[in-house]
Amino acid sequence: MDPTLKSKTLLQLKIEFSTFPPRMQRVAKYILDNQSDFGLDPVRVTASKAGVSTYTLVRAAKTLGFNGFDDLRAPFRHALVATTAYEERPEWIETQQSEGTLGPVQADSTLNTLSIVQHSLQRLDPVEVERAVETLLNARNVYITAVRASYSLAYYFHYVGRMALPSLQLIPRHMNSALDELTLASSSDVMIAITISPYSRETIEACKFAQSRGVKLIFLTDSDLISPDLIPEHVFAASTVSTHHFACFTGLMGIAESLLAALVSMGGTEARKRIKDYEDLRAANSAYWVRQKKR
Repeated sequence: MDPTLKSKTLLQLKIEFSTFPPRMQRVAKYILDNQSDFGLDPVRVTASKAGVSTYTLVRAAKTLGFNGFDDLRAPFRHALVATTAYEERPEWIETQQSEGTLGPVQADSTLNTLSIVQHSLQRLDPVEVERAVETLLNARNVYITAVRASYSLAYYFHYVGRMALPSLQLIPRHMNSALDELTLASSSDVMIAITISPYSRETIEACKFAQSRGVKLIFLTDSDLISPDLIPEHVFAASTVSTHHFACFTGLMGIAESLLAALVSMGGTEARKRIKDYEDLRAANSAYWVRQKKR
């Protein structure tokens, strides 16, 4: 089997998405967002999860150039064989599960967190990360935007990343709209947008406005496809499934950490010098608490 067939299929789904009829779009988005499940589930289960008929799945496969559903699913199943070694339950989780009233709850959450980090990071292509960081380093301004729960991740990325990338700006600032901060943005700039389903109206509108100004977009999100109207330079998608009502951000955090590590590494001597200067400044101004020795 062609080892690149899965990647080619995913790329085809993204490029041709806007030309597909509604049911085909539903299939395409399901495959893009649930690649592991798609590789494992039989046609009837996939149809139920995607909210379409089995006939629609078969037609979708043929539209993409495959003989049938099984042929379309095959490269996704093949990819899973080589990437699922870390699926066993650690012994300490079994112990945790039997302790106290919340033991089972904590154990389920722990397994979910480990699984999310694993699957999110195994999809992270080092070549794509390198290209994204080159895009950031070559930009005049780099904006990063998010709202609500996603804002905390944007704040962290900005707090750490600006030491290696002085052009990094967190927007919105001072209770403004992100649009206010993008008034002078141009094709020389880049914007990182962090948003997960249900996607924030403010963030999507900021992305559309930025794109209209020629700004390059980089997404940290939960889907390879958010809107056919948005054409990002790079998309880094993480699983956000949780055992509670709200999304789990550990996968996105893992991706953010990988991007920051790459940013510091590719920033070279200048980035490391700026980080040292920040640390020296904080030390000189007693930014960190130091326990006083007893006399």
